[in-house]
Amino acid sequence: MPRTAARAPAHDPLHRYRERRDLRATPEPGADAPRPGTDLGRFVVQKHDATRLHYDFRLELDGVLLSWAVPKGPSLDPADKRMAVRTEDHPLAYADFEGTIPVGHYGAGRVIVWDRGRWAPLAEPRAALAAGKLPFELDGEKLQGAWELVRLKPKAGERGENWLLFKKHDARARPRGEYDVVAAQPDSVAGRVADTPRPRRRQSRAALALDSVAPKAPQPETLAPQLATLASAAPAAGSWLYETKFDGYRLLARIRRGVPRLFTRNGHDWTDKLPGLAAALKGLGLQSAWIDGELVALGAGAAADFNALQNAFDGRGRAELVYFVFDLPYVQGRDLRELALDTRRALLQSLLDEHPLDGVRFSAELPPGGSGALATACERQLEGVIAKRRDAPYRSMRSADWLKLKCRRRQEFVVAGYTERANASGEIGSLILAVHGADGRLVHAGNVGTGWDTRAARALFTRLQPLAAAAPAFAAGAPAPGRWSRRGPGLERWVRPELVVEVEFAEWTSGGSVRHAVYLGVREDKPAAQVVRERAVAPDTVPSAARTASSSGRIARVRITHGERIVDQASGLSKLDLLRWYDAIAERMLPHLSGRPVALLRAPQGVGRPVFFQKHAERSEIPGLVQLDPALWPGHEPLMEIRTAQALLSAAQMNAVEFHTWNTTKRTIAKPDRIVFDLDPGQGVAFAAVREGALLVRTLLDELGLAAWLKTSGGKGLHVVVPIAPRAPVDVVKPFSRAVVAHLAEQVPERFVVRSGPANRVGRIFVDWLRNGEGATTVAAFSARARPGLGVSIPVSWDALPELRGGDHWTLADAREHLALEREDPWAAYWRTRQALGPALRRLGLDLRGGRDGR
Repeated sequence: MPRTAARAPAHDPLHRYRERRDLRATPEPGADAPRPGTDLGRFVVQKHDATRLHYDFRLELDGVLLSWAVPKGPSLDPADKRMAVRTEDHPLAYADFEGTIPVGHYGAGRVIVWDRGRWAPLAEPRAALAAGKLPFELDGEKLQGAWELVRLKPKAGERGENWLLFKKHDARARPRGEYDVVAAQPDSVAGRVADTPRPRRRQSRAALALDSVAPKAPQPETLAPQLATLASAAPAAGSWLYETKFDGYRLLARIRRGVPRLFTRNGHDWTDKLPGLAAALKGLGLQSAWIDGELVALGAGAAADFNALQNAFDGRGRAELVYFVFDLPYVQGRDLRELALDTRRALLQSLLDEHPLDGVRFSAELPPGGSGALATACERQLEGVIAKRRDAPYRSMRSADWLKLKCRRRQEFVVAGYTERANASGEIGSLILAVHGADGRLVHAGNVGTGWDTRAARALFTRLQPLAAAAPAFAAGAPAPGRWSRRGPGLERWVRPELVVEVEFAEWTSGGSVRHAVYLGVREDKPAAQVVRERAVAPDTVPSAARTASSSGRIARVRITHGERIVDQASGLSKLDLLRWYDAIAERMLPHLSGRPVALLRAPQGVGRPVFFQKHAERSEIPGLVQLDPALWPGHEPLMEIRTAQALLSAAQMNAVEFHTWNTTKRTIAKPDRIVFDLDPGQGVAFAAVREGALLVRTLLDELGLAAWLKTSGGKGLHVVVPIAPRAPVDVVKPFSRAVVAHLAEQVPERFVVRSGPANRVGRIFVDWLRNGEGATTVAAFSARARPGLGVSIPVSWDALPELRGGDHWTLADAREHLALEREDPWAAYWRTRQALGPALRRLGLDLRGGRDGR
């Protein structure tokens, strides 16, 4: 989705439009000077299938089209506040544009005219725009009635303009559950282009909400890249994405204190070789990062050209160098390596969307289907594709989570010797090739005698002279002369095995030599010691690092045992998956745990098997768990507290799946600082009714003067949480909560019930007020649930309520990705809010000064 870093100069509103495009190479209309005073009041919405599908909303004013990019598209439901990112002004001729912007150009993708018509401002438009609030009416083929654009207050460091686009309440408004105009009418209104199903895309705009998903960690000084395993075919099982296998040099970018440096896979610093790329990466505005990608030279037809890449470094070529980036192992003080690949890529793509860089592109996902992706790559004469598990962590090793599928056989070889070209002294005739065997010793692998021109043959000869050796480096001695020595034995020249070359070939012979080999170029980025014969594996026979773990290991100094054990058969999630979740979320979860008595639900045999609830520290075998003063709850065993990530992970290592907390803290153990209303639907209650019930609870609390926050339960229902000042005792707070629920049940008896028990709530919702009694607990925010699927309790904004599909809307499998895409903490104000209960008691007509047990 395009994003404008700065508005165009006032004297030329189309400056940015022209600056971003090569109008000689794209079908987009030119940008003639605007003609103020000739406005026809047109509007257009163009559906733009670019890197991610979005809708460009444009209003004609002062001779140009004012433009906003709307990721989700317009909605006729006034409850839907759609993000709208202000982009550069467009020429009036763009209102009729439909077509495909070519790959490699700004905004590449298909554009259709999704809607068009006339617009009329309901206030002076220039003053309204300056004030950040523009009301208007639309008369289009799909969109009509009153609408409004409202500018959001910019966040620190944010350079673009974010607005909200929404429908006003009028006769043209319709609930999205009843009618979704974007889904119902996908086609062009111009009649020239019909919409077609699009390939699976990345999620909508990702924001770097890193506090939610990754632990703080020092930046690694060095980083070895994750490497792919050669596979014989595309995997048949699992969730995989496919990328182009680039024909270039692997390159990792490290940004430290805002300064980028570039390293090969072998750790060589290439920053001085690529000063332009290093300068461009400063445009990301990052203080720290590791970015993984491939440097390629684009030749004819925008295809990667390995020879052109070498020539560019030798000063003999003018090919365009492009850094295709595909992974983000570390950024802004956060270690992302344990996150799922999908999450890391979403964060990386967000960075590049917000900060487009010359010479840097995101490695786009290919259409799904491994065999089809490979066939397409081969038809385009590309090297092949890379298949990557979507849920896999980043591992600095060769892994079966990344598979390379090649159109032709090719790999690296060590040069062990050469012969000179007949009748051409000073030129290479053939190279004698080698690989390292299983024992680490050098093994002869045949020869290559074609693939270079005269200039390259001389350059190779010159390069090999300093490596001259008296004897071959093969453990078995010199191999029998082959076709590399047409002039007779003894004419081969041996060299130290240090130079690595890339070779394409037809097949391996039974004797271990390549046949019909063609030289492609020197590999500057790969160490000779790591060159071995690549053997293709069957993809579905190799275990995944994302799904296996050794019987022991450590996460954040906690020793992990039996990480491979499956905790939930329904999802296949393991103990290690659970531990990685709590490790990633610890910093955000600990404020909900620290200072409160905690109870643990432990599931030694996994979900669906016997579990037990631990509320006391009897014989605590959990490192880091704090035993509270027994005087806090006389007559009971000591309570427990979790203060640190070590304690959280230690509890999970000891099979704790759920973490529940009291409504009181250890400082005011008899006086709650929160009230929890747990909406628990009975048999036959649709979740839509639970959503409506949560709104009714909030409405009543608003009338009582109490602000409330929302979270999913991770199970069937929702939790409405009210922070209060810790002044009233439990025997006041509990009856108050019961009175609130009783009032709801009295006013809406068909929806709510005040009595617990399955028989009482068939077809209705029990709003559980019993959570507010002495010693009662509620599952903590960010805790997993020991239920099939491993749902997670996630704090959400009230605006997000209509999107929720259930109390387990997010599970352990996708919660981290959701939090990575979250623009801001929906509970940020919760921690600053402490409300007095007295006014609400009076409004409800209660006199609980003497205390009541609420029965």
